[in-house]
Amino acid sequence: MSENSAQDHDRLFQKSALYQEFLAEREEILRHKWIESEKAGHDIGFEKALLDWIVKHRAGWRSLRHQKPQTQGNDRPNHVVAA
Repeated sequence: MSENSAQDHDRLFQKSALYQEFLAEREEILRHKWIESEKAGHDIGFEKALLDWIVKHRAGWRSLRHQKPQTQGNDRPNHVVAA
């Protein structure tokens, strides 16, 4: 594979929905790791945070992430607050 072809492949991969989903999930796990480590008073480690987050939060997080915003009568998402 040529260098340009490899770079094109990398750019395409980084823009993929699957990769974006992975990055978002990883960020949530790292946030969970920080919160739980603060509670414990020490670094709990990535693996423990990962397993704990999967068991306790993954299904709900995915459900909320893939939910389409509900609209009100004026066709605005209900989470948008008018100024």
